Amino acid sequence: MYLWGDDRPYNSYAGYFRRLMGERVQKVAVNAGFSCPNHDGTLSTGGCTFCNNAAFTPSYCQPSKSITQQIEEGIEFHTRRYRRATRYLAYFQSFSNTYAPLDHLRRLYDEALSHPLVAGVVIGTRPDCVDAEKLDYFASLARHHYVAIEYGIESTCDATLRAVNRGHDFSTAVRAVEMSAERGLHVGAHFILGLPNESDEMLIAQTEKINALPLTTVKFHQLQIFRGTKLAEEYDRSPDRFRFWTLDEYIDLIVEILRHLRPDLVVERFASEAPPRFHHCEGWGLIRNETLWAMLEKRLHEKRAFQGEKFITLSHK
Repeated sequence: MYLWGDDRPYNSYAGYFRRLMGERVQKVAVNAGFSCPNHDGTLSTGGCTFCNNAAFTPSYCQPSKSITQQIEEGIEFHTRRYRRATRYLAYFQSFSNTYAPLDHLRRLYDEALSHPLVAGVVIGTRPDCVDAEKLDYFASLARHHYVAIEYGIESTCDATLRAVNRGHDFSTAVRAVEMSAERGLHVGAHFILGLPNESDEMLIAQTEKINALPLTTVKFHQLQIFRGTKLAEEYDRSPDRFRFWTLDEYIDLIVEILRHLRPDLVVERFASEAPPRFHHCEGWGLIRNETLWAMLEKRLHEKRAFQGEKFITLSHK
């Protein structure tokens, strides 16, 4: 039994919700038609060099449909795949889901939370697209519902953020996370592993900065280069700048990251998958996340390693 109360050697997202709500909870993706200041010209029109939202947006998620219709269709899909789920989180995933006036946000999130099977919302956004007024509104929702703000941080290295045209620095992410946590919101963060010029040593070392953030959940994704992106153009010009792990190498890297990661941080993902038609260059193929989790857990057991192992050792020195 580990510090987070179950037998897995990492603090899992499923285990977190079993402890929090006493049952399985399933995310249902929603596309509310938001844009992004890195697309609409406020910061840039080119977007982040890696971005292709269509690669991870389910086919039923169309902003032409109402929030309620998308939730219903998502529940129908997940009921066939995950029969154990009885409660759902509306996951506002595409683009920056706080990038609108507050009145517009109220209409969308109030509609989502009015669904009888929706226990809460997860709101994906950028660190530079929140302010005190919006966070106060989400905090009011959190009095009666599960509310999580999930920030795309991508890297703790400012040079990397500039190179991918992110449009904000790491200190902006720190402020957004802290403002959200101060209001009692659950806070998540997303990081991409494998961006150009970031070594394995850098990726392991950045856990120190991640550990210092008041986060609830964290996602790690391997770099995937999607067709039609600026990053695909960069790859075609200079493929030697990019390094892709084999699956075994990547799992070993994640093991080391987990060993350094704060044990109370909930690990939601460590890899991502997208349909082959979006990939600009070859990856691991169609390996389901369930299979990847099983491989990671096996490797952790083989190495007798667990999340927080080195964090605990260092913090007691």
